[in-house]
Amino acid sequence: MTYSASMAVQRLFPTDEGHDLLDLTREVVAKELRPKVDAAEAAAALGEEFPTDIFRILGRAGLLSLPHPEEFGGGGQPYEVYLQVVEEIASAWMSVAVGVSVHSLTAFPVTTFGSPAQREALLPGMLSGHQLGAYGLSEPLAGSDVAAMTTRATRDGAGDDGAGDDGATDDPAYRIRGRKAWISHAGHADYYTTFARTSDARGRGISCFIVPGDAPGLSFGAPEKKMGLHCDTVREVIYEDVPVDAARRIGDEGQGMPIALAALDAGRLGIAAAATGLAQSALDVAVAYAKEREQFGRAIASNQGLAFLIADLEAAVLGARAAYLFAARLKDAGRPYGKEAAVAKLLATDAAMRVTTDAIQVLGGAGYTQDFPVERYFREAKVTQIFEGTNQIQRLVISRHALG
Repeated sequence: MTYSASMAVQRLFPTDEGHDLLDLTREVVAKELRPKVDAAEAAAALGEEFPTDIFRILGRAGLLSLPHPEEFGGGGQPYEVYLQVVEEIASAWMSVAVGVSVHSLTAFPVTTFGSPAQREALLPGMLSGHQLGAYGLSEPLAGSDVAAMTTRATRDGAGDDGAGDDGATDDPAYRIRGRKAWISHAGHADYYTTFARTSDARGRGISCFIVPGDAPGLSFGAPEKKMGLHCDTVREVIYEDVPVDAARRIGDEGQGMPIALAALDAGRLGIAAAATGLAQSALDVAVAYAKEREQFGRAIASNQGLAFLIADLEAAVLGARAAYLFAARLKDAGRPYGKEAAVAKLLATDAAMRVTTDAIQVLGGAGYTQDFPVERYFREAKVTQIFEGTNQIQRLVISRHALG
């Protein structure tokens, strides 16, 4: 049995270039991702394996930097184009799609809040396709409660004030000490977009830094043993007096919280798109199986009860896609989109959980085996309701917007 996950999805792009990028993405997915995903995920479940070669392929194709400025090596694409590419990647390999979203998230602070000198110095490497980033925000005791973080950056000598130069100094301006938890790409990243406390001022005590991956004092915990997304290596990142020049502090000292929250709005859309792609693949498998599997002398798809279930799953996937695209178009128009991003993340990830669960039900006992991919999709869907802000946090965000 073959599956054409999301190949039949109707897509609209604001430019012809978007359609060309989709064609390129589908070509890369068919040639490089789909044939390798099952073996790679199974191998990674038994021990650490990271798809560095896949990220390099996506980087050479220009698919790691689509929403970032062209003048620094990005694709200069609207967010709605970038997100549909992420969805297409997720339809084949969810771990890689999450990695693409995380990488884009790590460059967002420099793109959006960096000085001209910082963009010129840092973005070409970040967007080259040769570097991969990690996002250091969560901590063992500071997940949803970002303000509770304890990782601290302290001034270390005169150093550089970070204002308008290339970042070269004789002495580091800060030293970072603390721990970050649940960090994708940890141990494999070329840089760590890190949030650390620079003061105890309420609401203004956190700052953002770009920490080189080879910085002295940087180390990592053992890979977490997760129920899914095995190729998305997640570890604790340990900072032991890690030196960071002030020119690698993004924004003003104390501006880290608004930078983190703005980045998370964009990151939530990436997860929403990835969850939609995952749900689409589960739906495709369920539909193909229902049309081929016969019981009582006819295909099970002819049973109205199952047909209506398929209809509900189709509606859930289409609703998720519509939600993230609407939020993306607001973002592309320069309008506020925080509430809509939270809605999209909530709807898409809940849809992914429901669709993958019911896809297993459609396949029956076969769906519970590793002979079909829906059991993997189910395991991968669960974490989408947790990372980039749990869905309980999304409801908090949405209710605050709705209630003013």
